[in-house]
Amino acid sequence: MRLFTVSSLLLFFSSSGLALQIQCYQCEEMTHDCSTPEFIVNCTVNVQDMCQKEVLVKDDGIHYRKSCASSGACLIASSGYQQFCTGKLNSVCITCCNTPLCNGPRQKKRPQPSAAITLSEPRLPVLLLLLSSVLC
Repeated sequence: MRLFTVSSLLLFFSSSGLALQIQCYQCEEMTHDCSTPEFIVNCTVNVQDMCQKEVLVKDDGIHYRKSCASSGACLIASSGYQQFCTGKLNSVCITCCNTPLCNGPRQKKRPQPSAAITLSEPRLPVLLLLLSSVLC
């Protein structure tokens, strides 16, 4: 019964037109990383599902362009400019991401747990317990 309920809710939300709206930073040709609240925009629902970031290296320094984008257009642009992403003068790097405000500054990476800790964690029993509670 729970499986039917969960499936029904997922089907309802996906077919009802309720979609998530992503937020991205948006600016044109800024000489500073425009990752501050005044540059946050709401992207167009069901059209712009990614954030795009362009970093251009010019004579006068690094320039940033940030915007909302559709996944297809962003991925095509980023792959087309990959050969020009050198970090040197006239370099152009385009990146795409699909989480809120992901075209902002890089997040500091959290340290990875050691292999010994990872191997000793009982993950399979927890997963089986979760699955059995949903299916019962």
